[in-house]
Amino acid sequence: MRRLVLAFFMLFMPLLAHASEGAERLDLTSSWVGITSVVLFFVAYLVVMAEEFTRLRKSKPVMLAAGIIWGLIAWYYQSHDMPHIVDAALRHNLEEYAELMLFLLVAMTYINSMDERNVFEALRSWLIRMGFGFRALFWVTGLLAFFISPVADNMTTALLMAAVVMAVGGGNKKFVLLSCISIVVAANAGGAFSPFGDITTLMVWQKNIHATNGLVDFWVFFALFIPALVNWLVPAALMHFSVPDEKPHAGGEMIAVSRGGLVIVALFLITIALAVGFHSVLGLPPVIGMLTGLSLLQFFAYYLKIRGEKSQARGGDAENIGSPVAFDIFRKVARAEWDTLFFFYGVVMCVGGLGFIGYLGMISQVIYGEWGATNANIAIGLISAIVDNIPVMFAVLTMMPDMSIGQWLLVTMTAGVGGSMLSIGSAAGVALMGQARGTYTFFGHLKWTPAIALGYAASIGTHMVLNRGLF
Repeated sequence: MRRLVLAFFMLFMPLLAHASEGAERLDLTSSWVGITSVVLFFVAYLVVMAEEFTRLRKSKPVMLAAGIIWGLIAWYYQSHDMPHIVDAALRHNLEEYAELMLFLLVAMTYINSMDERNVFEALRSWLIRMGFGFRALFWVTGLLAFFISPVADNMTTALLMAAVVMAVGGGNKKFVLLSCISIVVAANAGGAFSPFGDITTLMVWQKNIHATNGLVDFWVFFALFIPALVNWLVPAALMHFSVPDEKPHAGGEMIAVSRGGLVIVALFLITIALAVGFHSVLGLPPVIGMLTGLSLLQFFAYYLKIRGEKSQARGGDAENIGSPVAFDIFRKVARAEWDTLFFFYGVVMCVGGLGFIGYLGMISQVIYGEWGATNANIAIGLISAIVDNIPVMFAVLTMMPDMSIGQWLLVTMTAGVGGSMLSIGSAAGVALMGQARGTYTFFGHLKWTPAIALGYAASIGTHMVLNRGLF
């Protein structure tokens, strides 16, 4: 029983921290430091899950837990005269978080800029003028999320489509909730069959894995298209009848995009292309392309400013809310969802500490050595419903089990779509918890977990039948 408990909690692990060559880390998995750290993280996540009731922002408990966990580790290593190992590991995790934070910050800034330029309001009015009801909009936004996600990342796609849903949905919380769930499932599923659609898929592709029956190259991932589509269609079909069968309450007036709105949309697409190009062509982190794209937005914002363009100050500028102010890109940066960004910091650092403690070897032996590849890969997807799939996939790539192409595709898909079962299991879900706070919640998503789990099982079965030649 103890091994199963440790195996479960070990997967709350990091993008594994690297220490200096030749230095040995202490095995703290059975020590009071390791056990205390696991308990701290578990308690912190329980508090995150209860955000709907406590109204305590989700970043606070995980940030506190991260500080205590690394403090305990550092104190223990100091007492054994090995302080530099912890310092190197901590800096590595900070580097991983910095890339994630800056990537998200650029995406949020673009979304805030498009929102301020009435891009989503114009899309909302167009959808209403087209006569779509809530059920039709539910399918349209889900379908768009599925097909946009393979090009953009799943989190950016979810943020974009959720902004449309919230603009269209108005005060109908049930429609917004169900649409957000569909968007999260669709975005995660769409990202699973394209190397550019999800970070975990990209990690597997860039690893240049030689499976037992061939190379897992770029085009192989598209064998997951139909299984991924099934993963979204099954829960969406079950949710369809719960979506309100009515039309949005709004007039038929046409809302125009403000000056520069369409240019900002084009710059965002260019920024996504830069992120992909910098990574796949130049071998640089995608965040470099994102920041380069942000500079283009900054120059365009300067152009709008000198042309005398005004904007309405919003939540990020409390002193001037509702007043026309000169267009300033840094006001859009200030309106980023900082609670979400700091939540990611807490998660990355918490699981970084737990991984540094030494649970990786234990879980590798348990799941791949004793359970078998298929059961292990299915379990990986279930675990990714609890934590972000990036550290989970990194764990698998670090273990590097000897598997067929079919099994590598299976774990790529399960790690990507398994996070859909809980709102905290993927970047898309966590981001929407911040964007649609109070409407799209942990427990609201949890009510539909059985339907999502059915889609998860159906996608696995579809993959094993359609792609049986790859196993």
